[in-house]
Amino acid sequence: MVDVNDIFSISSEQDFEKIAIQVFNFQFENNKVYRSYCDLLFKHPSDIRKIEDIPFLPIQFFKSHEVVSSFKKSDIVFTSSGTTNTGNSRHFVTELSIYNKSFLKGFELFYGDPSDYTILALLPSYLERDGSSLIYMVEALINKSKNKLSGFYLHNYDDLIQQINSSEKNGEKILLIGVTYALLDLIEQHQFNLKNTIIMETGGMKGKRKELIREELHKLLKNGFGVNNIHSEYGMTELLSQAYSKGYGIFQCSPWMKILTRSVYNPLETMQDIRSGGLNIIDLANINSCSFIATQDLGKVYPDGSFEVIGRFDSADIRGCNLMVL
Repeated sequence: MVDVNDIFSISSEQDFEKIAIQVFNFQFENNKVYRSYCDLLFKHPSDIRKIEDIPFLPIQFFKSHEVVSSFKKSDIVFTSSGTTNTGNSRHFVTELSIYNKSFLKGFELFYGDPSDYTILALLPSYLERDGSSLIYMVEALINKSKNKLSGFYLHNYDDLIQQINSSEKNGEKILLIGVTYALLDLIEQHQFNLKNTIIMETGGMKGKRKELIREELHKLLKNGFGVNNIHSEYGMTELLSQAYSKGYGIFQCSPWMKILTRSVYNPLETMQDIRSGGLNIIDLANINSCSFIATQDLGKVYPDGSFEVIGRFDSADIRGCNLMVL
């Protein structure tokens, strides 16, 4: 069994690779869905010498199967919004304490103590449904904020505008985290000139607006809020860790998370250069589900481990998924 404390104590590439292979061995033995997939690919722990050898489970399996590596009863089940009409992903989380540790340590790594911020959340499409892992995380961060005015805002934009301007006037550090379309709605109602506020978009128009390329979107948001950079959060229902961008759409991972790219022509081929490819994610916080996930996102990974998301696969199914009908 892998010690969770070791996962959150990773401090080098060597540590990461060693623990990732340990996690693979554990999940191969304890995750029936992942084991079946590995068997179909004729991949066995004896074949795994480096992380590039590890099979990545297509993310669609979180829609069709209970992807777990634990016999414990789930503490919570996170669900996706299902906006693509292909069904909802379900992430059965058997140890909620691991998620709590992952998102808090990740946030502190990039932004410091959440108690230093007034945290304002504009996440209507997430608040209006149950099972959002993002809402769970942001609510926990809000609870750790020392400012009693931190909180969620639904459609009460006037109150939010007043709160932002008041906190700015008082020189408070503000984090405004919002779903993309709602941030655009906000700046259509009020033009800001912010000095102490981080604007963090979580991506997605949720069918409310036309999709925009990142450069166009961030230009609109920078002009509307009067800031130099737009921050971004990269996370998903199927992960217990997040990556963050402090500008220009370049994301950095926590030490227990890593992104690789796979060929768009051969889903089993991991690429070693900066060409665009499908994003494969290793999230070691997913110790009790599956830590090795082939997403439907397209992107690039840079030599320093940072990455960029440039789109999604056109098809609803990742190439090669016909290999994995269980």
